[in-house]
Amino acid sequence: MINGIINVYKEAGFTSHDVVAKMRGIFGQRKIGHTGTLDPDAEGVLPVCFGKATKVCDLLTEKDKGYRCVMRLGIRTDTQDMSGNVLSETVPDVTQEQVREAVLGFMGDYQQIPPMYSALKVDGKRLYELARAGKEVTRQPRPVRILNIQIQEIAFSRVTMEVTCSKGTYIRTLCYDIGETLGCGACMEHLVRTRSGSFKLEDSHTLGELEQLVKEGRGQEVLLPVDTVFSQYPKASAAAEWGKLLENGNCLPISALQKQSGSLTGTPFRLYDASGKFAGVYELRGQGREIRPIKIFWEKD
Repeated sequence: MINGIINVYKEAGFTSHDVVAKMRGIFGQRKIGHTGTLDPDAEGVLPVCFGKATKVCDLLTEKDKGYRCVMRLGIRTDTQDMSGNVLSETVPDVTQEQVREAVLGFMGDYQQIPPMYSALKVDGKRLYELARAGKEVTRQPRPVRILNIQIQEIAFSRVTMEVTCSKGTYIRTLCYDIGETLGCGACMEHLVRTRSGSFKLEDSHTLGELEQLVKEGRGQEVLLPVDTVFSQYPKASAAAEWGKLLENGNCLPISALQKQSGSLTGTPFRLYDASGKFAGVYELRGQGREIRPIKIFWEKD
């Protein structure tokens, strides 16, 4: 079984589930998961996890994201993007300075109301299922954070932006909210995810590229090890005599460590065996006297 992560470039027209299904066919493996849904019309970075790496799917979903989007001023749709039904259309009577002020006004924390066309559940029903049935329900606003917005271009009714944001942020809703602030309405015309955590657009691979690599027997070349995700954590290794307990997922005394890089206090850390094999993410407990696993990724030989 393959264990690791591949940075996939999701192309427009595919759902995130479509990508997983195609990856199963390309690599001949069932245990595969993605790390955060992209709308079918959106493109860009979609880390896909294989085997034991599927344990990090939830952790990767939590990471900050980066996007490049084109916002279309003057158009409101029921999906908040150009794929939906147009609800209103006007020629936007706003200046570039007003646009800049409105866009930059969303920097920081704000309460965002999720769109009806989304996979969130209300009373056990997906919102998009209710929307397709012609029903609209009250959605509670959710706290999101816009870490950075940079306007790349304003060309008549189109605004190109680079956005860095917290998990759970809907960029099409951000476009809608900016349009409401301006009073002319807006929707999202195009979206590319440029970053998901440490995974970047320039390092991603299309499904066609991956299929060709596998045909050439080179699929492993783009498979990233699981510990890539935790590169921001300090690194430590256990002495050889503790190898069996480490392999079995046991807690270890602090004396089991033979070397470390950086302080391990108050933070998760990566733990390896004496040969350099990744065991998992651990933390200090019991006033720093014990090492306990948070997530174990040990691969038996």
